[in-house]
Amino acid sequence: MTTTSQGPAAPVAATALRPLGLRDVQLAGSFLGDLQATNGTVSIPKGAEHLEEQWDNFRVVAKGVKDAEYHGPNYEDGEAYKWLEAVAWEAGRSSDPRLADWLESRTALIADAQDDDGYLGTFVQSGQRDERYGKLDFDHEIFNMGAMIQSAVAQYRATGRTALLDVARRAGDHLHRTFGTGPGQREGFCGHPVAELALVELYRTTGEQRYLDQAKYFVDAHGRSILAPGHPGRAAYLSDRIRVRETTTPEGHAVRAIYLAAGATDVAIETGDAELLAALETQWQNMVRTKMYVNGGLGSRWDGESFGNPYELPNDVAYGETCAAVASLQWSWRLLLATGKAEYADLIEWQLYNAVLPGVSLDRSKYFYVNALQVRADSDDADKRAPGNGRQPWFGTSCCPTNLMRTFASLQHYVATSNERGLQIHQYAAGSITGAGLHLTVTTDYPLSGRVVITVDEPAETAISLRIPAWSVGAELTVGDEVVPGVAGSYATIRRAWQAGDRIVLNLPMAPRLVHGHPRVEGIRGSVAICRGPLLYAVEQTDQTVPVDDLVLTGTTLEEVPGTDRITTRGAVWQPQYDLYSDVPAALGAAVQIVALPYYQWANRDVGPMTVWLPYQPAVSSVEARTTS
Repeated sequence: MTTTSQGPAAPVAATALRPLGLRDVQLAGSFLGDLQATNGTVSIPKGAEHLEEQWDNFRVVAKGVKDAEYHGPNYEDGEAYKWLEAVAWEAGRSSDPRLADWLESRTALIADAQDDDGYLGTFVQSGQRDERYGKLDFDHEIFNMGAMIQSAVAQYRATGRTALLDVARRAGDHLHRTFGTGPGQREGFCGHPVAELALVELYRTTGEQRYLDQAKYFVDAHGRSILAPGHPGRAAYLSDRIRVRETTTPEGHAVRAIYLAAGATDVAIETGDAELLAALETQWQNMVRTKMYVNGGLGSRWDGESFGNPYELPNDVAYGETCAAVASLQWSWRLLLATGKAEYADLIEWQLYNAVLPGVSLDRSKYFYVNALQVRADSDDADKRAPGNGRQPWFGTSCCPTNLMRTFASLQHYVATSNERGLQIHQYAAGSITGAGLHLTVTTDYPLSGRVVITVDEPAETAISLRIPAWSVGAELTVGDEVVPGVAGSYATIRRAWQAGDRIVLNLPMAPRLVHGHPRVEGIRGSVAICRGPLLYAVEQTDQTVPVDDLVLTGTTLEEVPGTDRITTRGAVWQPQYDLYSDVPAALGAAVQIVALPYYQWANRDVGPMTVWLPYQPAVSSVEARTTS
């Protein structure tokens, strides 16, 4: 839940943690600050260029023109709204005049296109369909309005502007009148969840109970095969096969399933539904334990952009849509607020760096839709979403670029929270934090190093809790002469009467390490991946002297290359074997050095073979060989 900094106070839900105000966390330089800054100066303006033609759909509808050329797919309204949400968050801290102009001009277009009864959907309004809601499973009408409502709430919270919020309220009222079980209403919901999240945020912003009631109706309506009666496969794709509170593991289209889970978590929080929240925690646990890639990617099948069976996680044909990871950030954030459990903040961090950030190039101008963990030599795929084709400037379905823009524009929301006991810091970034009576300055170049210095700027008596990541064994906090050990996967809490100038120095050991996969995952059995701190590493062809496809890791020593973020280790290559199958097992050949780089950086130079997982076959010394012969 995000607090509002404008207008009436949002309804208060009983959560373990409370989000800070919009301007209570500011990112300044360093890794995440630079990411947010370049998102504002590069990605968002380029998004404006790519989406310019799409705004003609609103102009056509406002003028009442029917059967004009329609630009983009039926869900393109939603992508324009996501971009506009990114503009709103950026406008809340930037003086760039383009941002204010975009907010004003695009909001006017949206308002002019809205029907008198609150309906808004340019695909249908422009005559592409004969009736409203004729294809709830496909046409994204409610999804689009949901994305608009999210954009309106962001605009109001970030800038105080109410014009789009007025449009959002009319749309929310229209949905409340149209869908439900009462007289004159119809049963149903959108085949692509997002309105559930949006309506709860509209309730939090306005205090109007009907918006929460509508979100609850949509959540509860899932699982009765309303959209695909008699077709369980299609129903699973649409998150309509099993009721949300009975779902034990996510299934079907990964993005839809996770958005629905996030929206259901919001409903559980605001209605105090402990049973529903417990079911969602179970679903999250099973996702993490059996259906998530090592980088945090979600969705293993290109067919239906969907989750597979437990442990069905192929590397080279992984889907891992960028939007699924973004949706997961939103879900874990809500679970973190509800419970205060460190595991949710851990996953936010891991997915941010290894499943979300890889979706955009280092210059913030190109995007991955799909995130595989292996690209083979000589791969040839006509689909431009395939990672072997490199990041693309844009996609016909532009959900991933616009989703990344709004996520990076609002990164500060995930950093810290407060409650009656004090302040909690979940993510580490240079900047400032204000909360629980404290004002803190944070200095760090995390995740490049594990040293975080937190300076107290004003006196206060309260507690400060710092997350110790699950991967960090041996973490320590130093406060003056006091050394406090940190337990991995928990929070280290220090309570005292803080004085201006007091410092907490957090040291998180970041020695490189090897990670082993579950033996039920076929493609990685007997393989390892390299990690350092919160970063997953990859082996890219550009850095190797032999084909990536032939590499075998033979050593356990991982060396950091001074002055860089590269890691080297010992390996070997398979001896050439020309038959696809042979009675003789493959043997190791020459020794080589293997060079690895952070996974999010791959494909920013040459686009070629890459792998995250390496077959692991420790070299046998001559002494060991004589002993065992």
